[in-house]
Amino acid sequence: MGQSASSAAAVACRRERDQGNRSVNISKTRSTASVSPMVGYSCGTGEGDSENRRVETATDGTTDYISDLPNECLASVFQFLGSADRNRCSLVCQRWLQIEGQSRHRLSLNAEAELFSAIPSLFSRFDSVTKLALKCDRRSVSIRDDSLVLISQRCPNLTRLKLRACRELTDAGMETFAKNCKGLKKLSCGSCTFGSKGMNAVLDNCALLEELSVKRLRGITDAAAAEPIGPGVAGSSLRTICLKELYNGQCFGTLILGAKNLKTLKLFRCSGDWDRLFQLMADRMTKMVEVHLERLQISDIGLQAIANYSNLEILHLVKTPECSDIGLIAIADRCKLLRKLHIDGWKANRIGDDGLIGVAKGCPNLLELVLIGVNPTKTSLEMLASNCQNLERLALCGSDSVGDPEISCIAAKCVALKKLCIKSCPVSDQGMEALANGCPNLVKVKVKKCKGVTPEGGDWLRRTRGSVAVNLDTGEAELQEASASDGGAQENGLEFPQMPAQIAAAASSTSGSTARSSSFKSRLGLLSGRSIVANTLRRWSGGSTSARHG
Repeated sequence: MGQSASSAAAVACRRERDQGNRSVNISKTRSTASVSPMVGYSCGTGEGDSENRRVETATDGTTDYISDLPNECLASVFQFLGSADRNRCSLVCQRWLQIEGQSRHRLSLNAEAELFSAIPSLFSRFDSVTKLALKCDRRSVSIRDDSLVLISQRCPNLTRLKLRACRELTDAGMETFAKNCKGLKKLSCGSCTFGSKGMNAVLDNCALLEELSVKRLRGITDAAAAEPIGPGVAGSSLRTICLKELYNGQCFGTLILGAKNLKTLKLFRCSGDWDRLFQLMADRMTKMVEVHLERLQISDIGLQAIANYSNLEILHLVKTPECSDIGLIAIADRCKLLRKLHIDGWKANRIGDDGLIGVAKGCPNLLELVLIGVNPTKTSLEMLASNCQNLERLALCGSDSVGDPEISCIAAKCVALKKLCIKSCPVSDQGMEALANGCPNLVKVKVKKCKGVTPEGGDWLRRTRGSVAVNLDTGEAELQEASASDGGAQENGLEFPQMPAQIAAAASSTSGSTARSSSFKSRLGLLSGRSIVANTLRRWSGGSTSARHG
């Protein structure tokens, strides 16, 4: 009798699996989930159904071993699936629906105002979410404070929150959220309109906050009148601060100075003079490891202050025209642990051989060097190759001085080099021939818009060095609307952020200004198409920022 009942349950379970229309459906076009009631038998939802799962057999007489898997094992399997596959698995049966929901720790939702009514059912199913993204289309009305507060009540264990274009959120909503989610470790907000009070509420309540990323925070309209931000109780826990496109970035100065354990600081296109802040930081930031500066008003004074960070390992200087060889030499003299250096000189010719020779003398641990709009000669390249014997990755872009003699020098001297990227340099097939006979550890070469290099030269290099992947593109690159900080890199920690010169689109969308000087426009024209370097290096690094669900 019991066996007959078990068989009936198994048949019902298979029927439910085949039909699939009685389970929860997550829309493919929207990140929110609509929940519908389940009807019929489950494939086993608890201990009482374990016997049913063991005796279930398919119509051909074979045993259904999947139904015999413990819930914990099935949840572990789900962890290896992407979001779309997990959604499909949730349609198999009620048991899978329940396990998939309880084992999903990451969720991304369309944060439009209509989300409010779905929050209770959503977080009844996904009751283990610790990482949440709320993104709203710029043309839609975003969620309001009541939605954020309700989410914080349903997800008290939230550790990561990403807010995008949630323009209806206010300081009051952020304050209540922060009080309910005191275990928050990472906050990323972009194009939001709450102000310094809301930000301070997070810093005052979230003592475990390790990473803060802020982009286009609209709520602080007057930097002089706004209250200082931070450091609060998060001052001792913060490890990473990233500020992007802020006219009022100086308001975060108190936070930066108070984050005594800060290791990574990234500043992208933030207005104001930053030299003074770095001078104040000089004696306080003893643990700083990584600094990214892009389109920032900073001079050699600021670089000389950064030189005090004796533990500095990664430095990006992107379009900082007031920085010169003097500041770079100061960093090279005192930052002996430097292993990654990215410089976009913006064709200003303020950083050249002298600065690079200083790096060669002072930074023997250099593993990666990216030079864009910088004109090194054979003299500095030879010094780098001789002194930095662990150099594995090198990119040369838009350098008028890098020709066949310089490539021959690299081929002869850079014995540890594994990956080389050359773009818009006066290199010919002769340089490719030199690479064929040098760099014994070379595994990949990327050549872009070097008019002297012919397809035949690239093919010859492939034949000669069969183990080397050669990517050759002699055509003109299309203008890409991107910037160094827009590569998901920065929210996810990409090793090689994009460094194209096409900042115009991003700058106009953030500042709303259409005024451009003729020199600025010409510079953009000269540097167009640089994203190939960043894309290549990002793949070379082996880093991946694709979000894993679960």
